[in-house]
Amino acid sequence: MWCRGSARSERADPSDTWGRRWSAAALGLLLVTAACSAPDGPGEPPRGAVGERAPAAVPAAWPAPAAPVLELAVSDGRPARALLSVPALGIVDLAVVPYRGVTDDAPGTAIQDGGVAASPHGPGGGTGPGGVGNYQVTAHRVSSTRAFEHLPTLAHGARVLVDVGRTRYVYEVRATRRTSFRSAQSLREQRAAVPGRPVARPRQAMLTLSTCATPEDHAAGNFWSDAHGNPEHRIDKVAVLVGVGKSVPQE
Repeated sequence: MWCRGSARSERADPSDTWGRRWSAAALGLLLVTAACSAPDGPGEPPRGAVGERAPAAVPAAWPAPAAPVLELAVSDGRPARALLSVPALGIVDLAVVPYRGVTDDAPGTAIQDGGVAASPHGPGGGTGPGGVGNYQVTAHRVSSTRAFEHLPTLAHGARVLVDVGRTRYVYEVRATRRTSFRSAQSLREQRAAVPGRPVARPRQAMLTLSTCATPEDHAAGNFWSDAHGNPEHRIDKVAVLVGVGKSVPQE
């Protein structure tokens, strides 16, 4: 009886639905396999079979592109007469006179006494307008025309415009420093190619605007002055070059 029962179970029975179910399952598996192996449509991510772990996310751009670099057409650093404007302070076309020397020496003080700004160059001095290094500009605050009367209030982020011929150099104020005329180290830091870092090698065009701290010194009871009448301390605004374009003549 066991043999006959086994024989009947192995014989194909038209009324048995198991065979049809197996065939349908096999057909479905073939369709799924074909769909997975078919190429993806344009711009579609690869599809995985059911039950597979999703692929790790890939950055939109790989490798990541390099960060953009701001390239500026800096000058050769030669000294030149310039016109300086600071919109935030109402300064428009202040003449800047270059001279060979260092900040606030006798020739520089004499230039400032004439109501304009002075810019030293040469050994111990700075670079010219737009040049890599430290373009130094000094002017009086409480005497002559008081060209830099409000310089201490100049905020970080303010723009300073320097026009040389038909070229305009745009600087942005980034820091405020204090210089002591009674400290050789402090003076080296002010006059350094990288302000505040005497031994550093300059890699960008910078600007230092400097004026006296006479009111602050006197308020503190400090009445010291040098042979040229300069008080001990100066207030410096340090800026970096952020743009170069064509100058705009004032009407």
